[in-house]
Amino acid sequence: MKPTMKPTTKPNNPNFSSGPCAKRPGWSLDQLNGAVLGRSHRGKAGKAKLAEVINLSKTILAIPDDYHVGIVPASDTGAVEMALWSLLGPKTVDIYAWEAFSKTWLGDIVNQLKLTNNQYTAPYGELPDLANYHSDNDSVFVFNGTTSGVRLPHLDWIADNRTGLTICDATSAVFSQTLDFNKLDVVTWSWQKVLGGEAAHGMIALSPRAVERLETYTPPWPLPKIFTLSKSGKLIADIFEGATINTPSMLCVEDAIDSMQWVNTIGGQSACQAISDKNLAIIKAWVARTDWVDFLAKAPDTYSNTSICLVITDTQFNAMEEGEQRNKIKSLCALLESENAAYDINAYKSAPPGLRIWGGATVANDDISALLPWIEWAYHTVMTAD
Repeated sequence: MKPTMKPTTKPNNPNFSSGPCAKRPGWSLDQLNGAVLGRSHRGKAGKAKLAEVINLSKTILAIPDDYHVGIVPASDTGAVEMALWSLLGPKTVDIYAWEAFSKTWLGDIVNQLKLTNNQYTAPYGELPDLANYHSDNDSVFVFNGTTSGVRLPHLDWIADNRTGLTICDATSAVFSQTLDFNKLDVVTWSWQKVLGGEAAHGMIALSPRAVERLETYTPPWPLPKIFTLSKSGKLIADIFEGATINTPSMLCVEDAIDSMQWVNTIGGQSACQAISDKNLAIIKAWVARTDWVDFLAKAPDTYSNTSICLVITDTQFNAMEEGEQRNKIKSLCALLESENAAYDINAYKSAPPGLRIWGGATVANDDISALLPWIEWAYHTVMTAD
């Protein structure tokens, strides 16, 4: 294998983790001096901060006025679980699964809730056949496969006159990908992805149709308090005005506000998407001229611009057993980390051996460009080591 010279220019920010993700450019703890600390989150000042997060989210993401948006416990996972356990049951559920988290939601629906379902699955790198969609059934899916780098190219397959609910885990999509909320009845995300926020807090958006389900359907199983969105046949409206179910970190709340204010200063959601699209374009150009790497996603229109997943294609690497492949990738990542050139770019544990580079809006285009020669150097170094 031809040796590669060690690069001399490093990324200014070597944080390429897919969650928690890089902080916004220029971020510092000093930006959070306005946090309401040491006071009740249910007081006037605390509730105003929580309401600001909700209002900023609705405005930046262009969420319809008649949708309810709230802050919920346990990050995106908590938001998805809340939706599944609170809303599903009266209809057959169509489940679309093609990577780790969508397979987790499939497991919950099949093994825990034990609901009548149709399962539409695909291996890593591919999408299920969306033509199987039934507008009279409820459906559950991710928008962007964080662990596979495969995203939905559009939502045209969802009927506008559907009677079933569409429940979408959009955590690594919002702010860097365009979502038509009118096609989605429940949308969940967290602050730790494109916003570069801190973990443990989730967001949920509910359409009027989802609210109607909450107010007319009572699940046959008991619901824990942190999953409860309605009471006595009425939506708990306070949740969507800043009265959270449990105690949030007001420092994390301030950080989310800071992140979204930054989004506004650079031009809003479209500007975030442009940064991520450019990051993907830089990596696409590199892949096109590099003979040992390719995208895990098979179809170009499904390439994620946030969780960008790559696989190794050269003969020497693919002649190895999977365990040896994973060790090589682990060594590559350790070498990059020792050089402070890149942190946390190993593929997700259940994905095929490879790399996962976060390209969300807080990752500068120049840092992606600087990263790629380091990956080439590290790969050749690892593959030629005794």
